[in-house]
Amino acid sequence: MDTSRKPKALAQALKEIDELSSPVSGRATDYPANWHIAPHLHAKHQLIYAVRGVMVVQTEVGRWVVPPTRAIWMVAGMTHEIRCIGEVHMRSLMVAPDADPGLPGVTQAVGISSLLRELIRAAMELRQPSMPYIPDTRDGRVMRLILDEIRVLPVLPLHLQMPSDPRLLRICELLQQQLDDSSTMSDWAQRLAVDVKTIQRLFVKETGMTFGQWRQQARLLRALELLATGEKIIDIALALGYESPSAFATMFRKQFDQTPSQFFAEN
Repeated sequence: MDTSRKPKALAQALKEIDELSSPVSGRATDYPANWHIAPHLHAKHQLIYAVRGVMVVQTEVGRWVVPPTRAIWMVAGMTHEIRCIGEVHMRSLMVAPDADPGLPGVTQAVGISSLLRELIRAAMELRQPSMPYIPDTRDGRVMRLILDEIRVLPVLPLHLQMPSDPRLLRICELLQQQLDDSSTMSDWAQRLAVDVKTIQRLFVKETGMTFGQWRQQARLLRALELLATGEKIIDIALALGYESPSAFATMFRKQFDQTPSQFFAEN
């Protein structure tokens, strides 16, 4: 009988007990470049945050690109998968759905304040007992403050909503393969033999965006991936169909209210 695996198995079992019993718990994992975390779900909410590297988070409702200083609030029970762009140092928080009535109720990209970033680091260093935190202790106050910060996280425009209509889904999938495609909505309507007004109406209904807005969002999120790998702005601009680097930079700043270098900088 192999006894060498017992300590690891016991540690994992205790960790699972901790996470089930504690309203908030920390989880630190480092992943190599291009690592793929297969589809899975959690019984708890998860704040997916990386102190290093960029993550592409995919669910059935869409895709998010998450650079450092940003995070994804993943609601309990939602299946998701993660692709790591470069080496990723993930520092997640697992939060019980009943830990606070003011927790966000939808999956979304959020900003991470300097205070919450330090609280997350503190949470990684705590060794939770197999009982919930006692409120009037340092550990309990740290976790209470984390919950307070989660309630006021700013929502960020890092989401790309995918449509369910097969015709629109076909357009979106083809566009993501060739984001420099400048075909108009009329061009796509003609290819699919569908009335252009029908496609326009369905785009807004299913994605909350017009066709042009959706394509712009897809380009910007792909730009975040390319910027994270060190691609030059001029190459990104041309690859995504912008007329010039300045046109790309203007659109980036309009969307995120920051230059690309500012966007990736720590708070």
